[in-house]
Amino acid sequence: MSVLTVSSDGRWQAQVAHAFSRAAPRYDALASAQRQIGQRLWGSLPRNAYKVLDVGCGTGYWTQQLAERYPHTQITGLDLAPGMLAQARQRYGGGINWQQGDAAALPFGAHAFDLAFSNLALQWCRDIDAVMAELCRVLRPGGQAHITTLLPGTLEEIAFAWQRPEALLQPPNLASIVRAIGKSDLAIAWQAATVERFYYADLQAVMASIKGVGAQLPRSNTCLTRADIAAAKARYEQLRQPEGLPVSYRCLTLQLEKSP
Repeated sequence: MSVLTVSSDGRWQAQVAHAFSRAAPRYDALASAQRQIGQRLWGSLPRNAYKVLDVGCGTGYWTQQLAERYPHTQITGLDLAPGMLAQARQRYGGGINWQQGDAAALPFGAHAFDLAFSNLALQWCRDIDAVMAELCRVLRPGGQAHITTLLPGTLEEIAFAWQRPEALLQPPNLASIVRAIGKSDLAIAWQAATVERFYYADLQAVMASIKGVGAQLPRSNTCLTRADIAAAKARYEQLRQPEGLPVSYRCLTLQLEKSP
């Protein structure tokens, strides 16, 4: 997900972890868009895997799915937010190795995994070069990484409604991601950039879907007035489709391979 601002780079990780930890109890109930996007990765996964890492595992939904798909495999779920990991442990127990950590500094040795999975997490990482270098380091020769992440322009309707384009997270663009992959020993086996749209009944439902999965519009020095909210509703209504108010996710799906 993708709306958060912070005052300095030094506080970035702490604020991301805090926002997602707060959202953890209600995350799964509001994460239908994230689930649908993650499903894109499922068909491309290899038949067999022996040590699997879920980067940005959240409450563990996909980690558990991986454990069921690879029942004789050692599965590790990694997340920056302790609240997310607490939910994952509570729901899915100790059969999975739950690990707090940062995708840009993975707390594992070299060649520790033959498959890495990551659904809508890497857009939160400011140093995409470090992320790709770390994925390459922890993958065994011939290993694979299957990733979805977000591109700039995600949630553009919300920025328009609130007239706050600066509020949107600015994830790495496609060129930056491709360059980062090129700097590592990973190669792109397949990629696709798509726009996924989801629809909601009203502005309240839109904002609940965003806040409920750990993202939120930044607080400003002045509180929003009723007039501000009414103006945002009116602007958003200009975008209404027969299905409802649209929310767009600009997605990048990647299958990466490490050279044997």
